[in-house]
Amino acid sequence: MNPLAGLLLALSCLLGIAATGSVFELAYGDPDLGVGATGAILAVSLPGCVIALVAAVRRNRSDMG
Repeated sequence: MNPLAGLLLALSCLLGIAATGSVFELAYGDPDLGVGATGAILAVSLPGCVIALVAAVRRNRSDMG
């Protein structure tokens, strides 16, 4: 595996955890950081997770072929 692909995959995992946590915080009604900050974290982390995952797969695929 390409080292950069591994870093992108790790970033994708961290952003996925942040997005999941934000969803649960918002679902239970009283987020620790407030609705605005938690919503912003969710708005950044969810697409960031997908982008990092796609970039990791593409990076690793280009090195293999």
